[in-house]
Amino acid sequence: MKSFLLALTGLWLGLTGGPGLAAGKWVATPYAPAKVVFEFYLDDPQKISNALYWVRSLMNPLQAEPYGYASEDLKIVVVIHGTEVVTVARHNEAKYKEAVDRMRYYADLGVSFKVCGQAAEDFGYAVADFQDFIEVVPNAITELAHWQQQGYALITPYILDKRFDIESIR
Repeated sequence: MKSFLLALTGLWLGLTGGPGLAAGKWVATPYAPAKVVFEFYLDDPQKISNALYWVRSLMNPLQAEPYGYASEDLKIVVVIHGTEVVTVARHNEAKYKEAVDRMRYYADLGVSFKVCGQAAEDFGYAVADFQDFIEVVPNAITELAHWQQQGYALITPYILDKRFDIESIR
């Protein structure tokens, strides 16, 4: 009976995080400067702000210590070809000002923003309709393949609608 109670207590401590469990540890992975192509293909143009956090989430840790890479060390391309194409049309600048300002900031740091020419055409846009930091390319899929063939990692932000606040699910 005593061994059964000891085993049950051990199981309870293991399930509740009680004494005897090792704590997590911090590991500074030896990251190299990034070569990344982001694919933005969003079902709602408002989600571009969340997708841009993915760019920030790549850049900020690499620019901070212990890595300390300069923005010119990072090679980052963003290919836009979903509903978010409208966010970089000049006539929509006021509507998407926060996102446009962030993209312009990243562009000034060396991030390349490219819009799919076929998607632009579908939306009725010409090259002159886009912000000055935008490059229009023939096709998003071909562009994504090109950058991957150059050794760039593909990251496709998956933007979910937030249903829970952190405190309620901790």
